[in-house]
Amino acid sequence: MEEAILQANLLRIFMLAAMGFFVAILATPFWTNFLYKYKFWKKPKTETIDGREATVFGKLHAEKHKRNIPTMAGILFWAIVVILSLKFNLTRSQTYLPLFSLVSIGVIGAVDDWFNIRGIGGIKGIRARHKIAWLFAVAAVGAWWFFYKLGYDSFHIPAVGDFFVGWWFIPIFIFVILATANAFNITDGLDGLSGGLFAVAFGSYGILALAGNQISLAIFCATVVGVLLAYLWFNVFPARFFGGDTYALSFGATLGVVAMLIHNGVGVAVLPLIAFVPMMETISVILQLAYRKLYGKKLLLVAPIHHHFEAIGWPETKVTTRFWIIGAVLAVLGVVVGILGAG
Repeated sequence: MEEAILQANLLRIFMLAAMGFFVAILATPFWTNFLYKYKFWKKPKTETIDGREATVFGKLHAEKHKRNIPTMAGILFWAIVVILSLKFNLTRSQTYLPLFSLVSIGVIGAVDDWFNIRGIGGIKGIRARHKIAWLFAVAAVGAWWFFYKLGYDSFHIPAVGDFFVGWWFIPIFIFVILATANAFNITDGLDGLSGGLFAVAFGSYGILALAGNQISLAIFCATVVGVLLAYLWFNVFPARFFGGDTYALSFGATLGVVAMLIHNGVGVAVLPLIAFVPMMETISVILQLAYRKLYGKKLLLVAPIHHHFEAIGWPETKVTTRFWIIGAVLAVLGVVVGILGAG
């Protein structure tokens, strides 16, 4: 009986992943043609995060920005995940919050992309503090739901056991969501880079969810992986489109929610492994800003670190592929730690 249930669950996981992939593959050309027809061109970055002129970045990507590439493509992909999940995989405890995160963060990301297209706002988009405020608000709602509705108040640490945190669960939850959303948004700077890392991360959490008998969550992760592989098909170098903030922020925040759901928070313990590359990208930006503040010069040629490797002569495709490899190896380690340490 248990073997039959497992086979049925694996079939559902495969079917939703395949459905997500093929629906996205078939729908993408129509959405892409719309973006090109109405000229949803992404405006190139001209300023660094601290307001200086982005001279190194401009030189690295001068050829790419000579051709018009549309942004805001991400709407299609998170929308497909939402539609398929509402139709085939809706459960209160396992998919409500990931879907809420996808839609709510996806909307603010879409607004930011539209501002970029129109050349409105700070660095051609919504100002960072406004995006952070919206992310914080959404994360706070999620934290409240986890703590008061689902009863989460502890984390399971591999090789240690359950660690009770009480109401501290709320600020920890908010931090995780803000961190993952911004980390993947920072990583989304080379053709195909974030798409491959997203697919690896959601696939890893899908395996952990299945191992923990969180079937609906595993199906959700599989659906996301299928859709992201279709995204990657069109986004690898040279990219036909950019996902935009509506893609990077929404899937990043949702990955944080999924991590919180995995086996009473064991997913958070292995998040630094499963999302190792985005974490290092974020740290490189923090170190760059701190070093410039303290010493008046740059630590890296350009941050985040994927652009630094471009600046020292690595082709864009080499940076992307090697970062994928690093991400996959560390994610496998994260899955092993998560399964063995689940308790």
